[in-house]
Amino acid sequence: MSLRHSYTVLAPIYDLFVAPFTRAARQDNLTLLPKQPSAEVLLVGIGSGLDIPLLPRGPRYTGIDLTPAMLERARSKAAADQLNIQLDVGDARALPYPADAFDAVVLHLILAVAPRPEQVLAESVRVLRSGGQLMVFDKFLRPSQHAPLRRLISPLVGRLATHTDVVFEQLLAQTPGLEVISDTPALAGGWFRRIVLRKGA
Repeated sequence: MSLRHSYTVLAPIYDLFVAPFTRAARQDNLTLLPKQPSAEVLLVGIGSGLDIPLLPRGPRYTGIDLTPAMLERARSKAAADQLNIQLDVGDARALPYPADAFDAVVLHLILAVAPRPEQVLAESVRVLRSGGQLMVFDKFLRPSQHAPLRRLISPLVGRLATHTDVVFEQLLAQTPGLEVISDTPALAGGWFRRIVLRKGA
């Protein structure tokens, strides 16, 4: 089963399971977004649009997701919130945007979902302007963390919904030019983390 098919099936119930426990962490990240009207912000893997009601007014927003069924829910939220946002179907591993197009990139619960998360991070950096920030919120193992159950089940659940064994530091090591501004435990005893990165010149 492909991720697109899985998330098409999950779309009607996704918010029920994910929204309540992730809202606070999402909101904390999104308060860091630029507010000026000239700012361009990209939300990679926007999914059902859980971030949409939390977005500060001001910037121009673009969201992209692999699954049309999830984007339909994001469109409904944008309409209800009267938010002008461009929503595109596309693969986070090959973003259909030019280099240096965005002032900030939001990566909420996408790096551990996508196959080849290092490509997702590299693409996000490519489309980010120098000095711009990436706001990450996801589940990551620490480099020395054993977590045998999470590592054992990851190949199976990764095909259906999300990987449980992604090590953020390994992704970062493959993506030069990023500075870690903050790294904050968010949920599940620090398995979920809020990470803010800045792209160098």
